[in-house]
Amino acid sequence: MAASASCRSPLVWFFSLAAALFFASWYLLLDSAAAPAALDARRQGLRSASPATKCDPDKALLRVYMYDLPLEFHFGLLDWKPGTGEDGGLWPDLLRHGVPEYPGGLNLQHSIEYWLTLDLLASEQGAPTPCNAVRVRDLARADVVFVPFFASLSVNRHSKVVPPARTSEDQALQRRLIEFLAARPEWRRSGGRDHVVLAHHPNGMFDARYKLWPCVFVLCDFGRYPHSVANIDKDVIAPYLHMVDNFFNDSAGYNDRPTLLYFQGAIYRKDGGFIRQELYYLLKDEKDVHFSFGSVAGNGIEQSTRGMRASKFCLNIAGDTPSSNRLFDSIVSHCVPIIISDEIELPFEDVLDYSKFCIIVRGADAVKKGFLINLIKGISQEEWTGMWNKLKEVERHFEYQYPSQPDDAVQMIWKTIARKVPSIRLKINRLRRFSRFEANKTNESPASS
Repeated sequence: MAASASCRSPLVWFFSLAAALFFASWYLLLDSAAAPAALDARRQGLRSASPATKCDPDKALLRVYMYDLPLEFHFGLLDWKPGTGEDGGLWPDLLRHGVPEYPGGLNLQHSIEYWLTLDLLASEQGAPTPCNAVRVRDLARADVVFVPFFASLSVNRHSKVVPPARTSEDQALQRRLIEFLAARPEWRRSGGRDHVVLAHHPNGMFDARYKLWPCVFVLCDFGRYPHSVANIDKDVIAPYLHMVDNFFNDSAGYNDRPTLLYFQGAIYRKDGGFIRQELYYLLKDEKDVHFSFGSVAGNGIEQSTRGMRASKFCLNIAGDTPSSNRLFDSIVSHCVPIIISDEIELPFEDVLDYSKFCIIVRGADAVKKGFLINLIKGISQEEWTGMWNKLKEVERHFEYQYPSQPDDAVQMIWKTIARKVPSIRLKINRLRRFSRFEANKTNESPASS
């Protein structure tokens, strides 16, 4: 035992140093202008989209009332300035001027606020969209109320306190958002229960979330939320934007992928991520297994792209939070995901059966010596090929793009929200049971009580 501990000490020191370097590069990459080729492809349509017929709210799956929040809450965070005649200076004219570009680097993985807002604007302006969700200006016609705050970008860019200020600009924006909502009749009529708030970054809306708990949150997971604030019954889990490029025309089948199992990323993590180091010691010397430290710095994304495309199975292990974009990188690489994260919630699981294209393993089983390797080796080429084909079928559901396409990630999120509407209406109607008496109390003066 003592000899084993002494052997591990240099490894612990090495990975601690590597982790420190990883975090330094991570912060630099948040403001990087670089973007994967897949994002460049998504942006090809930003200025070339041809006009389309405006969406008909009566035919829409979901009618959405969107607040005209001040610019500082959304496209102002992209340093965008409106052109002449652009909707009161708040929203870009998608047909005349195109779309403000979103910053590259790690900002991209939590950029869902951007894509959903673009789709709502498209529905009203006559830009191309499948019209599942349509913006309406009449609150009485709306199913939900959309809050277009780019919370993930705010926390990525403005979470540091800059002296002499005592709070960060991100905290100040959250405070101003709460003040805005508290003053709105749209909020007061439902207590916020029909409001959709996007906080996909795990630290997004970190202060405001406890005051916005009645809302429908759109999140990456529930790892940093108490159950009373966010849960699967009330809220929506959305996929990350994948960082590796799509594997178009993939013909690399079972025998063309020499690596059995692939993982490259941070090995020493906090919170529930201890399981990564346990698996590292179990798997690092196994034949045909690639398990090593890596980051997005330098050519890390290119390395991951090549590694996943050359692998039959890709590990997706809990880290600082239950989820990561690695799962969605695996899906678009058609590398069968092995998910080891007991607290994970998966996007669109009410309509997608993940057991058809993923292998989900309990953490307690995964750390048993030999369990994981024996499990994977026991999967036949025929079974693997079936999962590989299924990955190619479902990957479109995890794609963010503009213009949005039928059943891509944007449309899947709208459909998931639409399925919440009956529950939202039930909550609001129950809230109104005794509204007659509460109104009378409100009208009472202190002198008459």
